[in-house]
Amino acid sequence: EPNQPVIYKVQVTTGKGLLTGTFDSISITLVGTNGESPKHLLNRVGTKQEVPCEHDLGPVLLIRLHKDPYSFFPESSWFCDAVRVTSPQGEVFRFPCYTWVEGYCTVSFREGTGELSLPTRLGVPNERDTWRQVGEGWRMGLLTPISLPRWKEYLPGVPWCADIDTPESIEYNIHFSFPKASAFFGRGTADTLQHFIFRFFSISILLQCSTRDYYNAQHGALSFFTSSEYVYKHWKDDEFFGYQYLNGINPVVIRKCTQIPANFPVTQEMVAGSLGESTTLKEELKKGTIFLADYKVLEGVPTTLVNGKEQFIAAPLCLLHQKPTGEITPIAIQLSQHPGHQSPIFLPTDDGWIWILAKTWVRNAEFHTHEVIAHLLRGHLMAEVFTVATLRQLPMCHPLYKLLIPHLRYSIHINVTSGLRLPCTVGFLLLQAIATGRKGLAVILSKALDNLTYTDLCLPDDIESRGVGSLLNYYYRDDGMKIWDAIESFVSGIVELYYKNNLCVQRDYELQAWISDIFTRGFLTRRSSGIPSSLRSVPELIKFLTMVVFTCSAYHAAVNSGQFELGAFMPNLPSSMRKPPPQVKAAVTLGEFLDTIPEMNTTSQVLSVLWVLRNEDLDMKQLGQYDEEHFVEEEPKQLITAFQERLAHISEEIKKRNESLELPYTYLFPPSIENSTAI
Repeated sequence: EPNQPVIYKVQVTTGKGLLTGTFDSISITLVGTNGESPKHLLNRVGTKQEVPCEHDLGPVLLIRLHKDPYSFFPESSWFCDAVRVTSPQGEVFRFPCYTWVEGYCTVSFREGTGELSLPTRLGVPNERDTWRQVGEGWRMGLLTPISLPRWKEYLPGVPWCADIDTPESIEYNIHFSFPKASAFFGRGTADTLQHFIFRFFSISILLQCSTRDYYNAQHGALSFFTSSEYVYKHWKDDEFFGYQYLNGINPVVIRKCTQIPANFPVTQEMVAGSLGESTTLKEELKKGTIFLADYKVLEGVPTTLVNGKEQFIAAPLCLLHQKPTGEITPIAIQLSQHPGHQSPIFLPTDDGWIWILAKTWVRNAEFHTHEVIAHLLRGHLMAEVFTVATLRQLPMCHPLYKLLIPHLRYSIHINVTSGLRLPCTVGFLLLQAIATGRKGLAVILSKALDNLTYTDLCLPDDIESRGVGSLLNYYYRDDGMKIWDAIESFVSGIVELYYKNNLCVQRDYELQAWISDIFTRGFLTRRSSGIPSSLRSVPELIKFLTMVVFTCSAYHAAVNSGQFELGAFMPNLPSSMRKPPPQVKAAVTLGEFLDTIPEMNTTSQVLSVLWVLRNEDLDMKQLGQYDEEHFVEEEPKQLITAFQERLAHISEEIKKRNESLELPYTYLFPPSIENSTAI
């Protein structure tokens, strides 16, 4: 008498978003340690269905989903959320998918229990045999069922990127969702309208206003679009100038100065008026209240033409002092790296517009170092390196893939769409309005990567290295450290669940291939960077993963969120300068100042780009929000809940602190931080 068939119950769920379903036929094959089931057609996706087998398959390690034509309907893409399989004995096997399946094909997914997915655990003979049956290409689902991105050199001396040139060629699984695309490209269309409106206001201003009223009138035009009243009112104030080093969009430049650099010969006599009679420069250096911003990276950078006219760039040195009351103010500025008669040191005691012009040159240097280094290199290009390495080297079932993938969402698409690769991107439009152009940008990026270190990327190490642990009112540091610690605690919990000792880390060849990819493609095998080329211990792994998650979420939010509000009033963050830096301390008029900063059409072009790159709420996944359940075990879910609760507590602390501030610091407010570099 023939054996009765063994019945497995299967539930396949489709994504809830718009256009995620399909008219195609979907079938399933179950693969276990004791064989596999016949291909079985699923009558209706989303409901529990029975899959008969001739014998017990043992633990179900793998499923294959087959997408085939149905009747006369045309092929349509399908987003598969997850598959749940229940054995005849009642054991449940879960397969997180969260994948677009395109064309008529077969895709494979491994069972989602992270502990079983590590290569060091795959030692069972039957399991090895099953692997061979699946074939070399898929290696039993360890490779993602999407076409893996290839590496491509972006620019010489710069981190490599995904070999994708146009938004149309982006693979579905790393493509913007429909709501995200609608919001981004819709805002891009609005941006074009904004650009024309800005230009209209510019022409009206030039026709109706005297030169002296020019910058006031620009504020009148821009106030129609922005709430940056504080910037407009305080951009000339030394206190606000210094404040932006701590809590502006580039809060990673300032460092403690214990000895005045030889190429910046500031004397006690120069700064006595700024420091006051009760102290000296020597005493303040000893107390640790003197700080330096050095823009040497900009030295020798070529410039381009804007509006057909030559542009200029400087490599300033700026000395700052923190008062006992907490305000940090500039006390000396030199606009080159080489002191001498043609490179005077400008002081707050200098008359009128000459001191404002010197500070504006520093703000122009801030524009370049922020946009190219802090934002593009450290925020976007690093995120893309982490994303490509993860998609290429970590299988979907790997616990570290599950940990990282929410923090890599849209990173490739945003770089292709708003980066600097194509004439159609907003980044290319920005290049037309900045002094460096593409050639100068490439030089800055290459120099910056040569100097970028692992210490820079790890916030606690960076704070210690720059000597800014005791700075007062440094909200970027305070909020950032709380978030770093929360991420580190969450990452530690996940890692320690799956890596019981250092040997497990060392033997995970997929993990080692991942870190090697990052070291080779992201840091061009430069050992002086301190970036590890391999990971040998559990603490090393925790630290590196914390850095990746922090970089793609909190760090990017800190350097991205305030671009429009701090740059909307152009004199606070000019993109180019039309005259060379002053070589003597001659008096400067307002008219001469206005003839140096960008023209209005250049300003409108920059503002149009910054408008597009503002944060958006539509389809945003805030830090710690994981809608897709990649982890199927209970322990990781508990860790996620604890992470969310800790972030909520940090949010309350920041909210309470901000209530007492004239200018609240919100760039690291957890509900405003996106999980990934997605804008």
